[in-house]
Amino acid sequence: MNYTVIGTGAIGGFYGGRLCKAGREVRFLLHTDYEYVKKNGLQIDSCDGSFHLNGVEAYSDTQQMPKADVILVGLKSINNYLLKDLLTPILTPQTTVVLIQNGIGLEEDLQQHFPDLQIVAGLAFICSGKVGPGHISHQCYGSINLGNYSCSEARFHAILADMQEAGIEAAEVPYLEARWRKAAWNMPFNGMTVALNTSTDKLLKNPATRQLIYDQMMEVIGAANALGVSTLTSEFADKMMAMTDAMTPYSPSMKLDFDYHRPMEIPYLYTRPIAEAKKVGFEMPKLAMLEAELKFLQAQY
Repeated sequence: MNYTVIGTGAIGGFYGGRLCKAGREVRFLLHTDYEYVKKNGLQIDSCDGSFHLNGVEAYSDTQQMPKADVILVGLKSINNYLLKDLLTPILTPQTTVVLIQNGIGLEEDLQQHFPDLQIVAGLAFICSGKVGPGHISHQCYGSINLGNYSCSEARFHAILADMQEAGIEAAEVPYLEARWRKAAWNMPFNGMTVALNTSTDKLLKNPATRQLIYDQMMEVIGAANALGVSTLTSEFADKMMAMTDAMTPYSPSMKLDFDYHRPMEIPYLYTRPIAEAKKVGFEMPKLAMLEAELKFLQAQY
């Protein structure tokens, strides 16, 4: 299978780069970095071993790209309004789209635009950032959970196998569990690093904010339980806290977006999950307050 990466940044560039390094045919859609990557290739500095890709198949417009078997979407979800136009030129009846994005409701919304499209959720657990043109720094972790939303079993497992053969720690997780599992980390840490202008380690070192983070995480788990995901428990919250304690001090993607005055992913990371929980009678008061604070901060620039 060939792969097309839409959004060649910290996420799409890393996973697409690993697949390319393993010998898969991978095409990369770029915007501001197009000329640089076309000439110089992609550099991935990684805790698991750095590498450089020369002769990258780089494109600046999907209208010029060949049809795709699998599309990895690494765009920020705030840009998903672009997907209808970006995807249409490279789709076939068999194409699968893997949304490696944060949030709740992403697949449902994309399926409304493309009713017959095969869609997979990709939930990356990775500390990675784009540090320059065509230059990605992977600091730690790097696993990805795949949740099958509307994909054939054969295609889904072929994608999973390709990732595993490329050295990516990829695992199959039930779709809804996969989305809420990632939200349990994202909703507390992304927003709190913005609201308090800090990093993950400092949030956990302070007893007051550590408790608040845990309470917010349990709100997410409570919402997931109310929506039928019984596998997420307080033990999972304890595991996420311990994992973050061991993590390199980190500014999540929303904090970087805020620092660089880019739109934050509030709609899918906060507004949608809070609304989905409310539909089944579960309230998320601490996270609703955090959402309001983020909207206030967003409006200041």
